[in-house]
Amino acid sequence: MKRAIVLVLDSFGIGATPDAESFGDAGADTLGHIAEACAASAERGPLKLPNLGRLGLFHAHRESTGTWAEGIVPPESISGAYGHAREISSGKDTPSGHWEIAGVPVRFDWGYFSEPQNSFPAELLEALIREAELPGVLGDCHASGTEIIARLGEEHVQSGKPIVYTSADSVFQIAAHEDTFGLERLYRLCETARRLLEPYNIGRVIARPFNGDAAATFQRTANRRDYSVEPPSPTVLQRLCEAGGQVTAIGKIADIYAHCGISRSLKASGHDALFDATLDAMAADGDRTLIMTNFVDFDMVYGHRRDVAGYAAALEAFDARLPELLERLDDDDLLIITADHGCDPTWHGTDHTREHIPILAQGAGLVPVSLGARDSFADIGQSLAYHFDLPPMDDGTSFLQEA
Repeated sequence: MKRAIVLVLDSFGIGATPDAESFGDAGADTLGHIAEACAASAERGPLKLPNLGRLGLFHAHRESTGTWAEGIVPPESISGAYGHAREISSGKDTPSGHWEIAGVPVRFDWGYFSEPQNSFPAELLEALIREAELPGVLGDCHASGTEIIARLGEEHVQSGKPIVYTSADSVFQIAAHEDTFGLERLYRLCETARRLLEPYNIGRVIARPFNGDAAATFQRTANRRDYSVEPPSPTVLQRLCEAGGQVTAIGKIADIYAHCGISRSLKASGHDALFDATLDAMAADGDRTLIMTNFVDFDMVYGHRRDVAGYAAALEAFDARLPELLERLDDDDLLIITADHGCDPTWHGTDHTREHIPILAQGAGLVPVSLGARDSFADIGQSLAYHFDLPPMDDGTSFLQEA
């Protein structure tokens, strides 16, 4: 039975790429700086990731950066194949990273709203207000989602004006209270925004619902929804489905791929629930199935909020559960653990960072070996195509063929 399980640790970069300077990210290192902060804390102690370490995580990080992560004791033996990959897509955002992982790099330039204040064109907001019959909008700026909800949430509830904001990514985000504004109304508003944004070439519209009674108690809910444009060409997910296979998308995976090449979608909130859903899918899904899970909290809860301690604890919690998955792997299964970009919680600002991603792979005949520096995230997609006996993708080199 030939299956693949791809776990995307959203934002878990392992060192700046050669072109990071052009993104303002020279020196960024999500894993390295988390490990450094942990090692410097007598109360906290070194970062402990024994299972990821045995799969080759710290070896991959050393090959990416040239040094061992601070406070790390390398494992005596390695059980997986490991490497690090650079991105050839033009951005450092979620769709670009995921599409390239699936074999389709983004070679065009996304549209961006670069102004920190008054970020959106007046004609865009006027059309949105008119077509959605809104009393107006709040925000219109670059912001962290939690910060802007705390700052403008009460005014939103009182006025009925949704909060619109963006970041360094190609994104248009809309925050609204689930009860006073309405969840379905927020979704409809995002669909209208998605259509109006077509001329601007914006990658995603994101619905950011929240609840609570006041600024001190406002919190985002699990009902986030992403409205992405479709990938520019068929991904390995689509090719597998077209060849009679199945793709089970867990978390926000289906939204990222605009539901293209998805057989079924499972939603879950929080890393434990996402891990449970992955295990359930492994128990239920048969031959020629790709199970793909995005662990979003690494990025959304810890990376963007620059919460180093929280990120470290989340990594250790994920690592502690990894044996549950490893013991369920069949001989022909292929496990790949990777990321889609960086989000160094020690870095300036609150945006993603241009970094190498780890490729940790086990199964499908792989032996413990360094996969080295990979020229594209698309090597993952090409390897999946090879694993499922699909025609080669246009981009990437299969590391399974090298084994």
